[in-house]
Amino acid sequence: MCGIGGVIRPDTGPPVDELTLRRMAAATRHRGPDGFGLARTPGAGLVSTRLAIFDIPGGWQPLATGEGTAMLVYNGEVYNHPELRAELEARGERFATTCDTEVVLRLLVRDGLGALERLNGQFAAALWEPAPRRLTMIRDRFGVRPLHFSLLADGTLVFASEAKGIFASGLVAPEPDPAGLDQIFTFWGPRPPRTAFRGVSQLRPGAVLIWERGEIVADRYWWTAEMDPGGVHADPGELDELMRESVGLRLRADVPVGSYLSGGLDSSLITALAQEATSHQLRTFSIAFTDALYDERSHQEEVAQAIGTDHHVLEIGTSEIAGALPEVIRHTETPLVRTAPVPMFLLAREVRAQGITVVATGEGADELFWGYDLFKEVVLREIAQTDPQRAGEMLDRLYGYLGAPAARRGPGWKRFMLAGDDLDAPLASHQTRIRSTAAIKAFYDPGFAAALGDADSSLIELRADLPASFAGWPRLQRAAWLELRTLLDPYLLSAQGDRVAMASGVEGRYPFLDHRVFEYSARLAPTMKLDQLRDKVVLRDLAERVLPASIAGREKQPYRAPGVAPFFGAGAPAWVEEALTPEALGDASVWDPARVSGLLRRCRQGRVTSPREEMSLVAVLSTQVWHRTHIREPAEWEPESAPPRVRIERGLPASERAPTA
Repeated sequence: MCGIGGVIRPDTGPPVDELTLRRMAAATRHRGPDGFGLARTPGAGLVSTRLAIFDIPGGWQPLATGEGTAMLVYNGEVYNHPELRAELEARGERFATTCDTEVVLRLLVRDGLGALERLNGQFAAALWEPAPRRLTMIRDRFGVRPLHFSLLADGTLVFASEAKGIFASGLVAPEPDPAGLDQIFTFWGPRPPRTAFRGVSQLRPGAVLIWERGEIVADRYWWTAEMDPGGVHADPGELDELMRESVGLRLRADVPVGSYLSGGLDSSLITALAQEATSHQLRTFSIAFTDALYDERSHQEEVAQAIGTDHHVLEIGTSEIAGALPEVIRHTETPLVRTAPVPMFLLAREVRAQGITVVATGEGADELFWGYDLFKEVVLREIAQTDPQRAGEMLDRLYGYLGAPAARRGPGWKRFMLAGDDLDAPLASHQTRIRSTAAIKAFYDPGFAAALGDADSSLIELRADLPASFAGWPRLQRAAWLELRTLLDPYLLSAQGDRVAMASGVEGRYPFLDHRVFEYSARLAPTMKLDQLRDKVVLRDLAERVLPASIAGREKQPYRAPGVAPFFGAGAPAWVEEALTPEALGDASVWDPARVSGLLRRCRQGRVTSPREEMSLVAVLSTQVWHRTHIREPAEWEPESAPPRVRIERGLPASERAPTA
């Protein structure tokens, strides 16, 4: 794993200043704490910071072909690289390293972009070809690894794994993008190509962008998440072998691999399969909360004992969440609507302290196999059309983890959940989430709201991005596509995934996001994913063979963390009240101090009980931290002072080259 970046100019003018590249390396050093490398050609510079996973002594970047026709900086892993290497060697290729980076470089140079279909992994990469002055940027199918870029007025392209790497170049200044912020308060994260920053874009998952001599000449998908199954349904019995192979591939590394264990079905299944596939005792890591409402440690310990892992628990209370939020916002580079990324950040830090740099985790199962209650709501709304009483009774069985007994969920709550839009409206499956986050927007500053133009701008953009055949898909398939494009990539794999793990140099691996598992799930009969209120049917059938029955049959409890209690009352840090003064709110210009005052009063009195108010508070507070950290007081990066582990300088006059020892 790595942090990557570069500056590419339209012409072959002066070389990119090495200090610029060293500042970019410093800004992303947390992604690659083991060292950095750089490359310079006329009018272009590349940089990479490295977290060594494969070929620890030799896999340094940037990596260039021997003849100098191409250079690659690459962040990620291609798990089937040994098989691809063997094929290339049979075709006459000779390798200088055993790392997957060289396999990717040689495949792209030899076979072009068609080679991407053969890569099984998670990656973001930039291929620089000096002769045509062409930069090709690529992102993996699901967007596990990030890639940001800015196109300047003179055609210069600046790119980096994270936006802070772009800002460290000194060529782009951080400014808020109201449309990107509005997407965060609609979908929990900005949908690529949007970010929270004006003039900074994200490459879309499964996309390739080609820049040539100052212009973007291609921006297209090389892989799309097609959810309409069509054809013949997949055999449910195939899942066992497919998941074992996916887990086995993701245990490949030249360093030990651990596993996150939440105590739920998904991470428990991955952990069980990983323990079966490894010859040593697997190390597992869990979050426990001092607040019993969020705590799952009994389930975690049950799984760890049944499987026989070396289990570690990190207990987190409200003070730890409040204390770490500012650092988390520095890494996520976006405001948040939930505090859930904070414990994940703390867990990754503990994992790294325990000597583990790679962990397997269970993200993706709910999106692929319809595990969220959101999918059950789609079914219940259909039932409610003909039998509202039965739908209401079934609804009472959902959301037990919120702590409110069914008797307190009155007719208004049921109308909110079961009634509303036309069931065939494009976004009907997500109406409850959209309505819930809409409560956040009630606190917008009038000037900020006016800058958005249309109050529904985020939803308008989403509707315009729907596949052409979307209207003809079954309702649950549409819901699944929306989950992939509005939750998994923008939030779960970003703010709650890559950013908080890589903040400590920890690489997360996602066996459910093997593209073959996705393609299999898309071909499954719907009832093998969701049968009335029994979710992830085929996964549960597999889990029954490798896990305790109590875990295989356990109902979904979404991972959550306290959202209001950490920031008010005894022990709350002083920075919270400072961030929420009318003056501070006015300085950020996102929230109306008068509108926010009532919410803050309820928080201070301990009267906030609804998830909508809790999300609103987290959104307001995290935006204030984000504005201070990234806009008002952005970091000033000192250039990396250590010598680069690899240095490539080609086509530069002797006066521009670094002195040799």
